[in-house]
Amino acid sequence: MSAARDTVVFIPAWNEEDNLPEVLSDLARELPDADVLVVDDGSTDGTADVARERGAEVLSFGENRGLKAAIAAGYEWALDRGYAFCGRVDADGQHPPHELARLLEMVRSGHCDVAVGSRFVSGDGYAAYRYRPSRSRRLGTAVLRRAMALVLRRPFGDATSGLYAANAAALPLLAQPYRSGAPEVEALIRLTEAGLRVEEVPVNMAERASGESKLRGGKAIRLVLTVAGTLLLVRFARRRRR
Repeated sequence: MSAARDTVVFIPAWNEEDNLPEVLSDLARELPDADVLVVDDGSTDGTADVARERGAEVLSFGENRGLKAAIAAGYEWALDRGYAFCGRVDADGQHPPHELARLLEMVRSGHCDVAVGSRFVSGDGYAAYRYRPSRSRRLGTAVLRRAMALVLRRPFGDATSGLYAANAAALPLLAQPYRSGAPEVEALIRLTEAGLRVEEVPVNMAERASGESKLRGGKAIRLVLTVAGTLLLVRFARRRRR
């Protein structure tokens, strides 16, 4: 089935009925010509109903399969339906749709194949150090930056950002299943190794609109360890190929 419009924005969502209405309203205002897909990751609340009531397409899993499955499914949806451009925002309200519109414009113009919104780079009117994470998060971020620089052979400040815009050339790579708990990092590695142009773009992000973050405390620490492990495996695999 081919798409009538050339752009789709997908939202991975798990029990986000409280946050989705505002996210969908903002998307409709900022990107009125884009289709919207909510990937419902086995929610037990009214996430799917809220999405349908506001005109979004819904892809529902029968059970909670995790973020990496929802991300791959969103990109696969875009790929299978022939969209030229695909955006991703999270369901918790942290990714302002007007920032996604900027990223999509960069991709549309041919400036890059994939644009990733970053809290931790500056420029274009975005001040340095505009985000002040906790001490533990600063440590985790420093570890990730160093590891990403080794693997990607370039600096990358916000490797776990979920604010993405991509063109059709990137979709086959982004739609592949993710094996680790760090799908955004896997995506960056795939795109870089395939020679696609990935641009890290300064953006502002908001606080979570309501509810608790699903990435706190022990989960945040496990994410850092997962990312570091993923990157070490990539380096090991490269050395073996040599």
